[in-house]
Amino acid sequence: MRLAVIPARGGSKRVPGKNVRRFAGRPMLAWSVKAALEAGVFDRIVVSTEDEAIADTARAAGAEVPFRRPPELADDHTPTQPVIAHAIAALGAAPQDRVCCIYATAPFLRPEDLRRGDAALTAGIAYTFAVTSFGFPIQRALRRDAAGRVAMIAPEHALTRSQDLEDAWHDAGQFYWAEAATWAAAGPIFGPASIGLPLPRHRVQDIDTEEDWRRAELMHAALTASEA
Repeated sequence: MRLAVIPARGGSKRVPGKNVRRFAGRPMLAWSVKAALEAGVFDRIVVSTEDEAIADTARAAGAEVPFRRPPELADDHTPTQPVIAHAIAALGAAPQDRVCCIYATAPFLRPEDLRRGDAALTAGIAYTFAVTSFGFPIQRALRRDAAGRVAMIAPEHALTRSQDLEDAWHDAGQFYWAEAATWAAAGPIFGPASIGLPLPRHRVQDIDTEEDWRRAELMHAALTASEA
């Protein structure tokens, strides 16, 4: 069995109501549900939430909400893994079932990305997830103090040419595939047993502030226009 679990709690402070706020014509959460439905690989698509408005939005978008997330797993400091482990237990998933955590604020997620993640989860691989490269060499990063003065974090690279520096990658914050037993064991996602699947930078945007939201709207509009 293949399960999609979309964690979507209420009470977002920096972007109030961001999981149900309309983005490019539909509730933000509905974009993740849409990608999961169109991927065509999931037996069930479930939203984990404690919030009734989010539950209603999820059902309207085509997802299931068969349980409520307990309050102790719905605060600002709850990490992702225990939320997915709770959903797996609530759904009675078998240890070998494949479970994909899909974030609720991932409007650039595409069905083919989810299919790639599923295909890459082979023997010996713990997790597969999307990554993208940093747009500037992190080895040339600066530290800035309270007075505005700056210093290089890695001064040994002050004269290193950018093209001679190793590419650096970061989590795209869109989805994570693993077997149910792996989620329950709560091992590290970012490690040598995991595979990062590259995405172009123009399809990756965290949405944690109003500025992030506006940037995502502009990126989405530009992508939509270019693909029309």
